This record gives sequence, structure tokens and C-alpha cells, in this order.
Amino acid sequence: MTWITTIPVDKATGDLKRAYEMVLRTRGKISNIMSAQSLNPTAMRVFLELYNSLVFGKSGLSRGERETIATIVSAHNHCSYCTMHHGEALRFHLKDDDQLAALKERSLPDSLPERTKALVDYALKLTLKPSEILQEDLGPLRRNGLNDSEILDAVLLISYMNFVNRVATGLGVQHDEQEAKGYKY
Repeated sequence: MTWITTIPVDKATGDLKRAYEMVLRTRGKISNIMSAQSLNPTAMRVFLELYNSLVFGKSGLSRGERETIATIVSAHNHCSYCTMHHGEALRFHLKDDDQLAALKERSLPDSLPERTKALVDYALKLTLKPSEILQEDLGPLRRNGLNDSEILDAVLLISYMNFVNRVATGLGVQHDEQEAKGYKY
């Protein structure tokens, strides 16, 4: 599951037990990325709260747009764990297997709406060339109707995905087809 020790749900006590209960209430099951953090339940709770806020919270970005960002960032970071998980969530919202396959393979389908394409282009630049981001890079986002609050939401999600991709990769978090299914979307 990971390269470090993890504490399973049935062995959890105290803060970790409460953290696992929070994960189960909000996500429906314990993902490997969550159990990988079992040695630090405080971080696990904060991690989940931030995730829930950015992915499920109130935003002008649709859930499909958010999952597109999460999937393309993870694919470009070669994080197979997050690409699989967010790809499954995107499948739920997108309902277009060809478009999903292209995003998971790090290519942009022609059928992407212009607004989504602008978000993806910005996400990739912030992920792959963060030192080259300029104020002018917000132009395509604004021209496609994004306001400052939505731009902030996009930047926070892009940054979070880069962080979580490093956590998953750095700890060797593994997945299989079943582990990526059955979550509350």
C-alpha cells in the first residue's frame, strides 16, 4: 500500500480513530492516500478538510472542471495514484471516455470547452513552469468568464494537486481498480 508503516482502521485509537471516522463520513471509504497519513492524524484531518473545500466546496468552478484540473495535473506529474482516483471522479462527471483517456494520457481533446481549455492551459503552466507565470497568463481565464474568486479556486486546487501528487509519489502510495472506486462524488 505504501513504503511506510500505516495503521489500519481496525487498529486506530484516539485522534487517528476520529480522523478515520471523519474520512468515512465525508468520503464513504478510506483511500490509501489517507491511510498513508495514519502516523499523523492531525495532518490527515487538515489534508481532508482542504481537499473537501477545494474539490467539493462552494465555487464558481464546476465539479467537472475541478476534476479535469486534478486529473491533468496528476497525469503531467506522473502520479498514477491521483490520476486514477481523479480520473474515476471525472468519469462520473464527464461521461466521455475518449476525453477522459486523452486527459489521462496528458493530451488535450479537441472537444474541451474553451473555458476548460483555458483552465487546463493555466494549470499546466503553473505545474510545469511555475517560475514563468505572469499576470498576463490570467487573460485567457478572464476572457473565458472566470472571475477573481474562480481564479483563486483554480490556483488553490492546482497547488493542492501538486502537493498531494508529491505525497502519493514520495510515499509510494499504491492503488488498484477497486481502491479507486466507491467514493462519494
